[in-house]
Amino acid sequence: MAHLLGRPHHDGSALYVATQDIQLGDRVQVRLRVPQGYGETEVRLRVNHDADPLKLPARLLAEDAQERWYAVDMPVDNPVVNYRWLVRRGREYDWVTGRGVFAHDVADAGDFRTTIHAGPPAWTRDAIGYQIFPDRFARSGAAVGPVPSWASQASWDDEPIAQGHETASQFYGGDLAGVSAHLDHLTRLGANLVYLTPFFPATSAHRYDATTFDHVDPLLGGDEALARLVTAAHARDIHVIGDLTTNHTGDGHEWFKRADADPTSREAGFYYWADQTAIDLRSWQESLVAQWGMDMPRRADGRLVNYATFMGVPSMPKLNWAAPDLWDAMVRGPQSVAARYLAPPFGLDGWRVDVAHMTGRFAADDYYDDVARAMRATVEAAGGLLVAEHFFDIYADLAGDGWHAAMNYQGFTKPAWTWLVSPESELSFSDLPVPIPRRGGADVVATMREFDCSVPWKVFSRQWNMLGSHDTARILSIVDDRRLAEIAMVWLFTYPGIPALFAGDEGGALGLNGEHGRTTMPWDQIACGGGPRWDQAIFERYQAMIALRRSCGALLDGGLRWAIVEDDALAYLRETVDERVLVVLARAPWAGACLPGSLSDGAPELLYGGHAADAPALTRTPAGLAISGAGPAVGVWRLPMPPAPPR
Repeated sequence: MAHLLGRPHHDGSALYVATQDIQLGDRVQVRLRVPQGYGETEVRLRVNHDADPLKLPARLLAEDAQERWYAVDMPVDNPVVNYRWLVRRGREYDWVTGRGVFAHDVADAGDFRTTIHAGPPAWTRDAIGYQIFPDRFARSGAAVGPVPSWASQASWDDEPIAQGHETASQFYGGDLAGVSAHLDHLTRLGANLVYLTPFFPATSAHRYDATTFDHVDPLLGGDEALARLVTAAHARDIHVIGDLTTNHTGDGHEWFKRADADPTSREAGFYYWADQTAIDLRSWQESLVAQWGMDMPRRADGRLVNYATFMGVPSMPKLNWAAPDLWDAMVRGPQSVAARYLAPPFGLDGWRVDVAHMTGRFAADDYYDDVARAMRATVEAAGGLLVAEHFFDIYADLAGDGWHAAMNYQGFTKPAWTWLVSPESELSFSDLPVPIPRRGGADVVATMREFDCSVPWKVFSRQWNMLGSHDTARILSIVDDRRLAEIAMVWLFTYPGIPALFAGDEGGALGLNGEHGRTTMPWDQIACGGGPRWDQAIFERYQAMIALRRSCGALLDGGLRWAIVEDDALAYLRETVDERVLVVLARAPWAGACLPGSLSDGAPELLYGGHAADAPALTRTPAGLAISGAGPAVGVWRLPMPPAPPR
């Protein structure tokens, strides 16, 4: 099978971009590698200059028997710089963009980008994310009050309900002290960044319908429990971020109650009301509920709602960011919700923002960018991380001074599913009303490059990558094969970004959708080294991959160069100035391939080989590095690195 290393390559890593720390007016050296024999007669850099692109000639920086390196001192004339390479071959030319190499003209959307805006905080460099749904993680045994009236008490080992209104009321009673009691589990695993789903009082187990932002839910232990958890986590070098809804509150929220009772109150302006909107609110609601086959949203007393909602859910009234006072209440200033929980006594390290893409957007209103900027300023002042939830195309929103990164469903999660899904699976493809499709490697990689490679490298290398979350099926249920689940896990920890798992994935948790996947942690089985709901072998593989990830500079900081893209096999290189790592993933037996021998002058070092999945053989031959066609198989190797090009 042919490899892809015979094409020009550039990415935003340190091998190709001299620095990510740039200011307006700077010049930064950018480099392109071109294989010998490609036949280029000229290389230029096309870079935007006030939206009118310059075409700057590149100079030959270095050359050896395998490749040539070209360089340009790129001007930083705008806050966000779009650029691509022009590689001329006589009368013909290729464009080298973030989405690949093209012999025809392509849109600017796929251009490389760099930005003067700061990236995520430095402490995210070796971050391993771990998502905790507090109700389902651990019970401390401390008395936290009676079961609330909205709740249906479940036993700890009960299977979560998968569909219907009861999903929100199924109550297991996990609390924050329970999380604190099991931080040693995270340390053993190697996770060092906890993402807590909402901890505010609410009328549901998921708590996305907050009744106040003024304090932590007493059912979780209250303010003191959160403060103790963060202190204990920090003592173990674990950061903690919370989950905030900037798009809506609950209909039991104190703001909404005051607004509903008094149309002249300050809080009345925090929401959209039927008699004050420029559109027919009933028609707007109808368009939302049509796709779900549900009735129009009604209040508890049967009246149709007279306010805008999140996705037609009556218990989640939508916030109106046209209200000046809402900014200071939510995201701006030291007394805002966003700021107060980043400060003592809590000391959170940032926020994940629920349905971030909907915030500030309603009919003709669009305060979205301004809300993101205001919240980022608040979070950055505390040295924190700001992650946006987004299931769709958020990539135009990640080059500026808004969200630091996004939950990377489109650029990682969904394409990984489509490559590894069981052919018999009927599980839903996330938000789409279709089963997860099974696709070949070319379509999968094209999807990943479509979404990932058009954001600045400092964002792409810190995207929140997942195999699933509390809103999706579990990866083992999707692939229905422990060998393929291991391949998915290796992919997660060897790809650029912040790898993040949902609590339980490390033990083989199952779940057919987001609700069904919100399973409890089986601590009795974990303590015994395994059981029906805990696979200790899977846990040990996660341990091994996390340890490798955090100890390997190429996996932390390296670029991304695709080497093999076949229907049933993918391979890529992660490279820094002084380290090169090869990752091979095969979902099924395939024909094998041979990579150029120039990649390695010595013996490859196997860093991780298959367990449930076999490791493919990687051997030096006179023709190059031969990869066997074993599959399902996975392997990670360190290759001896040739000298870096001169600067």
